[in-house]
Amino acid sequence: MTHGTHIVNFPDSLSDTCAFMTSESCAHKTNQQRNGNRGNAARLLHTALHSPSAASRFSENDWDLLLRVARNEGLLARIAIQLSQDPALNHVPPEAQDQMKAARAIAADHARMIRWEVDRIQHALAPLQIPVLLLKGAAYLLSNLPLASGRLVSDVDILVPQDSLQHAETALLAAGWKHLKLDSYDQQYYRRWMHELPPLRHQSRGTIVDVHHRILPPTSRLNLKPDQLWSASITLTDSGLRVLSREDMLLHCAIHLFHDGDLDHGLRDLVDLHDMFNDFGQEPGYWNKLVKRARGLGVGRPLFYSMRYSAKLLGTKIPPEVCMAIELSAPVWPIKKIMDILVCRALRPDHPDNPTVGMALARWLLYVRSHYLRMPLKLLIPHLLRKSFKGRIPST
Repeated sequence: MTHGTHIVNFPDSLSDTCAFMTSESCAHKTNQQRNGNRGNAARLLHTALHSPSAASRFSENDWDLLLRVARNEGLLARIAIQLSQDPALNHVPPEAQDQMKAARAIAADHARMIRWEVDRIQHALAPLQIPVLLLKGAAYLLSNLPLASGRLVSDVDILVPQDSLQHAETALLAAGWKHLKLDSYDQQYYRRWMHELPPLRHQSRGTIVDVHHRILPPTSRLNLKPDQLWSASITLTDSGLRVLSREDMLLHCAIHLFHDGDLDHGLRDLVDLHDMFNDFGQEPGYWNKLVKRARGLGVGRPLFYSMRYSAKLLGTKIPPEVCMAIELSAPVWPIKKIMDILVCRALRPDHPDNPTVGMALARWLLYVRSHYLRMPLKLLIPHLLRKSFKGRIPST
């Protein structure tokens, strides 16, 4: 997998002001010490992701900080596997090597668990002949994508046809999955307004499956019809399960990052996008198909954001002609500038000992934005008030 270090300057871009390599990006100069710590954390993570050999020159304090930041961002196993393939690992302090060895073992256990869980889900639904389409982490893993290496998957996301939803739920309940305990409001919210059932946890294994019938809620401003995704999906030859096409897989990742509102692992999702751009982009004609597909589905804006911030924050190489084509889906200048500030602050890794108010505030504002895009105001305002009262909105 190729990891570029060239930052594509989109028209009206922030140049390098959001890049990980800079120590003061997206930060106020009035907190110079905190910003320096935060910048160092970002620099170490960027080096480990893009220049593994250079990590051999890290000090013991650098390694301690890198491992803590990588763990917080859900990237420790990914970095551990990447570094294990480089001879420079011999120069890593023993304590850091031990932690990375443990991270690789945990990632391998997670992968085995997810494969088994997918097998059990398929076994439960097979008698009803309900088609199953894997989403996100499970799809990456069973598609054997390079980005799945070291990527921890906490649950299994599947998509089933809406007319099979009730039958799928009944079959999974009969096979040992149970609903998480939710109050009556949340139960109604999921079933009436959401794009998925309330989460199901297996009563003995403790694993969770999220059963989707759409990619986005029916009230979302993006009117993405499931039939459009099913018709372009791909069948995995070894299991008979389905996954999204390469174009739709990347677009779904972009939609999830910029419309879901949960940014606790936002940087990991951006790294997923970076890897998909690098991997899928090597296929002949992929870039043109991707932009055309995004326009056809009406999701050009999330693709614009994914390209813009993957290039700015991770140095992803986006062909110049693709940058120009996707610029047609960009928001107006003021919104673009606001998003630059918020996304840079929300996704740039924080120092574990010096979390910034700015990052928490940026994540909260993006959380509200995502819900505004997913729900009309008459539903959004009472929903956010209720969530705030119950302490479920990310704290600033």
